[in-house]
Amino acid sequence: MTCPTLARPTRHALLGLLLAGAASLAVATPAAAPVSSTTAAPLPADSIYQLALPLTDQTGRNFRLDERRGQPMLVSMFYTSCQFVCPMLIDALRDTEARLTDAERARLHVLMVSFDPAHDGVAVLKRTADQRHLDAAHWSLARTDARHVRKLAAVLGIQYRALPDGEFNHTTALILIDAEGRIAGRTAKLGDADPAFVKLVKASVQAGSN
Repeated sequence: MTCPTLARPTRHALLGLLLAGAASLAVATPAAAPVSSTTAAPLPADSIYQLALPLTDQTGRNFRLDERRGQPMLVSMFYTSCQFVCPMLIDALRDTEARLTDAERARLHVLMVSFDPAHDGVAVLKRTADQRHLDAAHWSLARTDARHVRKLAAVLGIQYRALPDGEFNHTTALILIDAEGRIAGRTAKLGDADPAFVKLVKASVQAGSN
């Protein structure tokens, strides 16, 4: 069964509402080099890392959204039982990666968070990653609880709705997050990589290496 899409909401309004109402404005920490709260620079007000978002990836590792601070990231949302749009979304992300050099890919991570935590457990996420040959060093298929799914989707400007048959209606988006967690660009193009979006990704990766 396919997963049809909905019209995209106003992202800036949702972003401001969610980040303004975040219960914890936690200081982010890069995964490779932890920084104490006394030395880390404040996050930008529009950083998605303002969300204290707990995640678990396909390997069973627990992590926070803000662990990727310091390098750009591609982010999207999906669910594993989707038979049409979500596989195309993975293909679009892979094709975007393929347009980068090896050095650029090494400085970029891909995060896909499930809409469906009730069914997308660690084992299911791992099976999907294995079936699609997604390298866990560069790709995280992750889950969080339903409340945080709603918060993340709102901040990213992604709309979704659960259907009675277990499927989801949802918008599709490939979203570029800069090193400080700000939304630097997005595309809804599936199939071949979006050239304008690839250009943004390259610029963001190169800026982060300077």
